[in-house]
Amino acid sequence: MTRILSVFKTTKTLKEGLGFCSKTAQHRWTFSRAGTRFLSVKAQTANLVLEDGTKLKGYSFGHPASAAGEVVFNTGMVGYTDSLTDPSCRGQILTLTYPIIGNGGVPDTKAVDEMGLNKFLESEHIQASGLVVLDYSKHYSHWTATKSLAEWLQEEKIPALYGIDTRMLAKIIRDKGTVLGKIEFEGQPVELIDPNMRNLIEEVSTKEPKVYGKGNPSKIVAVDCGVKNNMIRQLVKRGAEVNLIPWNYDFSKMEYDGLFITSGPGNPELAQPLIQNLRKVFKSDRKEPVFGVSKGNEIAVLAAGGKTYKMPMANRGQNQPVVNLMYGQAFITAQNHSYGVDASSLPAGWKPLFVNLNDQTNEGIMHETKPIFTAQFHPEGNSGPADTEFLFDVFMSMVKKGKGTTVASVMPKPTLESSRVDVSKVLILGSGGLSIGQAGEFDYSGSQAVKAMKEENVKTVLMNPNIASVQTNEVGIKQADTVYFLPITPQFVTEVIKAERPDGLILGMGGQTALNCGVELSKRGVLKEYGVKVLGTSVEAIMATEDRQLFSDKLTEIQERIAPSFAVESVNDALQAADKIGYPVMIRSAYALGGLGSGLCPDKEKLIDLATKAFAMTNQILVERSVVGWKEIEYEVVRDAADNCVTVCNMENIDAMGVHTGDSIVVAPCQTLSNEEAQMLRSCSIKVVRHLGIVGECNIQFALHPTSLEYVIIEVNARLSRSSALASKATGYPLAFIAAKIALGIPLPQIKNVVSGKTTACFEPSLDYMVTKIPRWDLDRFQGTSSLIGSSMKSVGEVMAIGRTFEESFQKALRMCHPSIDGFTARLPLNKEWPADLNLQKEMAEPSSTRIYSMAKALSDKVPIDDIYKLTAIDKWFLYKMQGILDMEKELKESKSESLSAETISRAKQIGFSDRQIGKCLGLTETQTRELRLKNNIKPWVKQIDTLAAEYPAVTNYLYLTYNGQEHDITFDDQGTMVLGCGPYHIGSSVEFDWCAVSSIRTLRNLGKKTVVVNCNPETVSTDFDECDKLYFEELSLERIMDISQQEQCDGCIISVGGQIPNNLAVPLHKNGVKIMGTNPLQIDRAEDRSIFSAVLDELNVAQAPWKAVNSMEDALEFTKSVGYPCLLRPSYVLSGSAMNVVHGEEELKTFLEDATRVSQEHPVVITRFIQGAREVEMDAVAKEGRVICHAISEHVEDAGVHSGDATLMLPTQTISQGALEKVKIATKKIANAFSISGPFNVQFLVRGNDVLVIECNLRASRSFPFASKTLGVDFIDVATKVMIGEKIDETQLPTLESPIVPADYVGIKAPMFSWPRLRGADPVLRCEMASTGEVACFGENIYTAFLKAMLSTGFKPPQKGVLVGIQHSFRPQFLGTAQQFLEDGYKLYATDATAAWLNANDVPATPVAWPTQEAQNPNLASINKLIKDGKIDMVINLPNNNTKFIQDNYIIRRTAVDSGIALITNFQVAKLFAEAIKYSGNLDAKSLFHYRQFGAGKVV
Repeated sequence: MTRILSVFKTTKTLKEGLGFCSKTAQHRWTFSRAGTRFLSVKAQTANLVLEDGTKLKGYSFGHPASAAGEVVFNTGMVGYTDSLTDPSCRGQILTLTYPIIGNGGVPDTKAVDEMGLNKFLESEHIQASGLVVLDYSKHYSHWTATKSLAEWLQEEKIPALYGIDTRMLAKIIRDKGTVLGKIEFEGQPVELIDPNMRNLIEEVSTKEPKVYGKGNPSKIVAVDCGVKNNMIRQLVKRGAEVNLIPWNYDFSKMEYDGLFITSGPGNPELAQPLIQNLRKVFKSDRKEPVFGVSKGNEIAVLAAGGKTYKMPMANRGQNQPVVNLMYGQAFITAQNHSYGVDASSLPAGWKPLFVNLNDQTNEGIMHETKPIFTAQFHPEGNSGPADTEFLFDVFMSMVKKGKGTTVASVMPKPTLESSRVDVSKVLILGSGGLSIGQAGEFDYSGSQAVKAMKEENVKTVLMNPNIASVQTNEVGIKQADTVYFLPITPQFVTEVIKAERPDGLILGMGGQTALNCGVELSKRGVLKEYGVKVLGTSVEAIMATEDRQLFSDKLTEIQERIAPSFAVESVNDALQAADKIGYPVMIRSAYALGGLGSGLCPDKEKLIDLATKAFAMTNQILVERSVVGWKEIEYEVVRDAADNCVTVCNMENIDAMGVHTGDSIVVAPCQTLSNEEAQMLRSCSIKVVRHLGIVGECNIQFALHPTSLEYVIIEVNARLSRSSALASKATGYPLAFIAAKIALGIPLPQIKNVVSGKTTACFEPSLDYMVTKIPRWDLDRFQGTSSLIGSSMKSVGEVMAIGRTFEESFQKALRMCHPSIDGFTARLPLNKEWPADLNLQKEMAEPSSTRIYSMAKALSDKVPIDDIYKLTAIDKWFLYKMQGILDMEKELKESKSESLSAETISRAKQIGFSDRQIGKCLGLTETQTRELRLKNNIKPWVKQIDTLAAEYPAVTNYLYLTYNGQEHDITFDDQGTMVLGCGPYHIGSSVEFDWCAVSSIRTLRNLGKKTVVVNCNPETVSTDFDECDKLYFEELSLERIMDISQQEQCDGCIISVGGQIPNNLAVPLHKNGVKIMGTNPLQIDRAEDRSIFSAVLDELNVAQAPWKAVNSMEDALEFTKSVGYPCLLRPSYVLSGSAMNVVHGEEELKTFLEDATRVSQEHPVVITRFIQGAREVEMDAVAKEGRVICHAISEHVEDAGVHSGDATLMLPTQTISQGALEKVKIATKKIANAFSISGPFNVQFLVRGNDVLVIECNLRASRSFPFASKTLGVDFIDVATKVMIGEKIDETQLPTLESPIVPADYVGIKAPMFSWPRLRGADPVLRCEMASTGEVACFGENIYTAFLKAMLSTGFKPPQKGVLVGIQHSFRPQFLGTAQQFLEDGYKLYATDATAAWLNANDVPATPVAWPTQEAQNPNLASINKLIKDGKIDMVINLPNNNTKFIQDNYIIRRTAVDSGIALITNFQVAKLFAEAIKYSGNLDAKSLFHYRQFGAGKVV
């Protein structure tokens, strides 16, 4: 029976006035209405009918006439104009697996070059019989375009369909080998035909001889079997006069210097006259070289007496790996053939020259003594890579050297050979705590590196103080053999090298921190002294990429283009450089991360300001010509020690140059590049990486002129980066894992592609989807920070969304970033209002964290796309797509739900609309919209990421959902357990929740359970496809979890290990029938709702601070009257103290109450009395049916008032009395019982003396779980997971309330990591709302050594000379002893006015300094700025409060410390502990945590 599969997708009527771009001579955009005429009617439908009767309904965008042929698929991602005009496509209905086609329109199809060849096409006309794609871009944008793809197809009378699931089609063709088919329009029946029965070579060959490059010295006869223009071009530019002759012309008696047999279509055996003529040449003793390409290879084999066959699966694409059997070197090639050569049939004297690394088919032959060789692939590229273009050089040098030259004598020999590096133990340096610019991607890369080393039986020592990371787990099959929680500094690394004696060192997995440390160790001679080899990229190569001058010199050596620039070492030199280059200029720091210390300087003033700040962090900056407004393109390149080189992924920043790539919206693969641009940048990447000597993985960034082929190289990162994590997750190619194997000397061809299980890792992934990465900023967390973004990165996390249209992937990503966002709409996140005085022009011209929403507003307000392009420099193709989303929104708003067609709903889903978004347009709830959608049987399809666009089956389940499909790729018979991940890293939810999720997944798998993981964060270990049985890289939204849950029929869902985002889904999922594992969601709701929770505590007689749930300003004022200030405001269901504030007076109350109600719209805001001078204590615990079975109690160093995520934690507690600890346990017991907790939870307490008050309780894992687990050696999440799934647990080994585990021989200190230098203008002071971006932890035999190591791990630079002190009145009495301590430690004290007077009055000598704003009035007092600049002050202690008249001055002092790169302490308890630690810590040891646990602190091994 005929299968009918249809997909709903129609064309919208285009609005009048939308133009298309064409280019004029001055690189200006002009507009014409070309291309709009034929699209103004609804697209006609037609069927693609396959020979087995399968019918696929699609929409016509070509010539509306039926046609038949062989249905083939091509996995190439660029160059559709080249592919369509390749004569090898004769008689084929070409299916492009890359889903989004037509983006760049079509260049001038009549333009010719100086040889008279068509400039942009491979032959005069389209050669394919038809075209099938998934998504056709009606609006195109490219500077070379003169018409749309649809117009060209119509001109050439070629039918084309879109809206067909091309992945499904590729799988059908893959499994059947040869599939005949037809594009059939209603009323136009057509018979199926097999084009391979015809002599297709005869059809495409020239009818009479032609000459190109007349008068050139070498005469080459080219036999035309279906020549591509670029083949002729390659020969002519090498000095050939090409005599192109018809296929059946007898050339055996012709005079020539060389014979070339071209590529072409069809069955080679039908070209008998050509085979006979070539056989004559082979049998004669003619000495002229012969070179055959593609069809030329097959013809040569037949002429030699061998055999050809129709391949079970054709090779068509741009990523086929072949190896040269002469030297073992691998190349990436473009291929387009369905007939192959039987290498076993080659007669004596002939041998294979190339073989395909994936399917082992023959890719070329050579004669052992005669100058004859062939290639089955296309060395001329077009479309595709030109890595093997050198074969034309080989051929022409054989021609020029004359008779007797052998293939072997001219074939280039590889200059490098790789051998296995002999190492038995490798030290891997991690990146330390997460900071802006260096985040979770290094947990992912380090974990992969450890895994690769384990596979190769190499022992690993990991050094990383990031306690919350997965890689620093001490037990498990995927973990390092030894883990050190120590600062990544040369001193500590040297100690670990002395103790562990590794013979190898990996620097590329720990970000800039590891790289800089490795360079320093090398310079100091440590590596040489202890015989440690740097594996992978050498230190010299690293320095060549990091030192801006060396980098510039290196690129100049190979004539590669960089922006005119000068590397300088002083502000004066920077000013001189800028004068030579001309403003605006861009500055960049050497050895910096995430664009730190970089920025655009439009004038001298800005340059002085930025250069001064940059030199506080580095000793060298680059001043370069600004290329703001150009396109930013990135390539991820992998190279092994044998010089095999592949580009794994290219990426395009939607934001133009000027915005750091970490803060840009990025798509992969590139969407607006032509084949010429893509291959030009690809070839340049490989050339640069080879010249620099990179071994492993690296990232190269380009600026590309938007309307020409001009480009400049911006930088090369000789290490894994944020972009590499994105590229890995975007393609399924495990870059870090492969880079680690390469570092051991294993060549790429010998490494397997783990996704297919069959093919090699020496290939370039083909995608049949696209991804969009959108950064997550939390700039509203920081007072004083502007929302503007630029060349210095500010985002704290990112999401990646996968879709089969740009709109689908883009809208998904916007929602993933923040649960309050519906998609691409004109509304701001968090339901904020646009300001009344909004200047849209300015909003778009200045990149900011909200610019994308201002663009939506502008498009909604009918601002022309031209104007938006001028303001943003964002390619118009993206703008057209965004306009399409808003057109659909308008269409939905004008519709009634009862009359809405299934087709419209389907179209909205295909361009990424969520149910909630559609519901808002129709006036329905999300549930009603879901019901309407399901009633119309509109459901998403599950698709696999397989790295090869369905060319080979995948053995992994790396999945996404799409509405652009017609079948599922997988079956659903596992009924596994679902685990929800953490979503994007943001302030308050970071790598610690990824650790929790991974721990839970690993426990489930160890217990034999199938796991289904949902997450959307490309920086995580949980999104490694080998961590679980099924990975859905998807939205953490109610709609999406319901879709997956209903499809997978999971036995339950774990929501308590991924932080607040999944926790907030507990109740909605429960109400929709999803089984939530562990604590009942209704109990979670009771604990999250601040007023219910407080009421329960009162019932339990558990002490808490006086509180009230408030709904109005009046309620709040009434409460503050009764208890007095300060008070604490807290919204419900928030993470990391979002909108939580201490209020000191009525004015603050009003402002902060507005914030809190906005964040917590559906739940009450609670106001409590703020207890001053109290310590905060954290209880991390696991309960089983209301009974606590596992716990850890830690204490904050800082007094209450600092958010727990920003506090310094001590475990075990150091100052809390036994009586208070007992009260903490009793309260915990009562709470666990009252909420019937089964699973992880965390309670925060205030302790003052013996008084214990509860602050709050989270019925989920908290950020301190990894710290508690690793310090005690008990994985709390492992225990919690077993509880949640009802597994039996041995409680005798657990730290129960009755028998706690309290380390006696060591102390753990967890310290927060801040990213203040990145957040220009932010006030670096701690409040109730969290501000830290990461954390570290270190261990020591006492609190002092552990604290100092932890501080050093955060990048804290201990002072050497002088300390500036500024203290408010209330702290002064307590601070005297600390000030005395600093003097005894040998520091000189400086202090602001009143503090200096008080210190001197109390016999503590202190030099007074002027307040920054009053320097002019006090010329006799020293300037703080100058003292810092002169190195006399290298630490600032600034303890402010809110009621001082010097608020601005204190802020300036704190900010100056940060911008000058010196230590800053803003908390009294931390300052006190620091002074004591300097006195009591002595020499800091470099022991591992395991060592303390095994041997205790005092015992000697």
